[in-house]
Amino acid sequence: MRTRTTAAGGAGGRSGGAVPGKGLRAGILDLGDSVMLGLASTAPVYSLAATLGLIVAVNGNYTPLILLLGFIPVLFIAYAFRELNSAMPDCGTTFIWARRAFGPWAGWLGGWGVALAGVVVLANLAQVAGQYLWLLIGDGSLAGNKAVVTATGVVFIAFMTLVNYRGIRLGEHVQRTLTYVQYISLGVFAVAIILRIAGLTGGAPAGQPFDVEWFNPAGAFADPGAVVHGILLALFIYWGWDTCLAVNEETENPATTPGRGAVISAFVLVAIYVSVALLVMMYASVGTEGIGLANADNQDDVFLAMKDVVLGPWGWLMVVAVLASVLSSTQTTILPTARGTLSMGVHGALPPKFGEVHERNQTPGFSTQVMGAAAIVYYVAMSFLSENLLSDSISSISLFIAFYYALTGFACAWYFRDTLRASARNLWFRGILPLLGALLLTAAFFISAAQMWDPAYGNTQIFGVGGAFVSGVVLLALGVVLAVVCRFLPSTRGYFLGGTRVPSGR
Repeated sequence: MRTRTTAAGGAGGRSGGAVPGKGLRAGILDLGDSVMLGLASTAPVYSLAATLGLIVAVNGNYTPLILLLGFIPVLFIAYAFRELNSAMPDCGTTFIWARRAFGPWAGWLGGWGVALAGVVVLANLAQVAGQYLWLLIGDGSLAGNKAVVTATGVVFIAFMTLVNYRGIRLGEHVQRTLTYVQYISLGVFAVAIILRIAGLTGGAPAGQPFDVEWFNPAGAFADPGAVVHGILLALFIYWGWDTCLAVNEETENPATTPGRGAVISAFVLVAIYVSVALLVMMYASVGTEGIGLANADNQDDVFLAMKDVVLGPWGWLMVVAVLASVLSSTQTTILPTARGTLSMGVHGALPPKFGEVHERNQTPGFSTQVMGAAAIVYYVAMSFLSENLLSDSISSISLFIAFYYALTGFACAWYFRDTLRASARNLWFRGILPLLGALLLTAAFFISAAQMWDPAYGNTQIFGVGGAFVSGVVLLALGVVLAVVCRFLPSTRGYFLGGTRVPSGR
């Protein structure tokens, strides 16, 4: 493993300090690759399929506005990621940035939040991938067989772990193929809807014409509770664009390209989500009957409900699109979590084994294997313990996302505090916007936690409290326990004892 270090120059001529050369394959990804990773990591086709109906059920025709409102804190945090990466292009992202801003404990817990969200969501992705593969085979009955679906999901996680282990270029090729499949399929679906709305390929069902009222905040905020609920749902579908920051050390111009990729992918995502939502609403309406988006029978996957009506005998394309989407996201979820723990190992926050890079593959060999194994163990254990509890633990991901995104926003404003008066740009992009994003996500964290506390929330309850809340709190608390353990381990206690804060913006 290399021991060379390189200076990471920040904006305005400042430097975040030396970034250890970890042995990763530097400069292999360009801006296009970075944007692609950011787009693929969100699993856009699956995210829309699984979430759009839920938002419509709460917000009705105001769903496009809700998607825009949910994007605001995400955009603000994207700027925080960009600015921090410009000063410290370390693949540890939130871990290293929070450490530099607030000290070793905040850094460790930030790293835990990233890894935790990744492991838990991999269980969800594996479940969906297993189900959708078997929907394509035979009569689709095996999609309801728990043992078959679980075994298939395990194979998918193992395969994507191997892809990431073998090298970033192989992973990029696999990712590009899966991305093309899902976006081409989604494009075909969208064009088919446009043609049907225009009456060029047969009559549309009882849809509805576009109305500018759908973007009217005054109408939407007539029910503030529904707006908040919808925004919390929308936050989940944007999560994942930060993967392109986790591969910053493997990207051309690591101090600038990943940050640009993050912001570009965030804007592209909101354009895709709002455009597709508008088309689907105009075609299917927000009704509760048939293929209406508010029909409770369709909320698990609105595309699955619409595919045969829109595409006829080609309806299977949308099954392929969702399958490619979740497989793509499986790979790009393992990617950042492994690099996060690699960085924690290099900086002494985890045992040195985590900081090892495979000499030939130039990938985080041990960290990648651990992330894949942890996801498989969690998925299998939860699947056979309780599928309802698995579902509720997946719901708690919003807590983990809000936690580490908010921590990143606070870290940006604090780390750059002495540079905010240097220019209007610094004030807005290093201070005001990241801080606003952090405050909004902190509010989202507590509002979401309060909703999850309700025993009626989700599918399970534990000691009279919602299972999603208990799952989220227990898993976050586990991070505190592990941090305490690492504080006293001989191989990692130096990180906690020597982790003094760096002066702001330097």
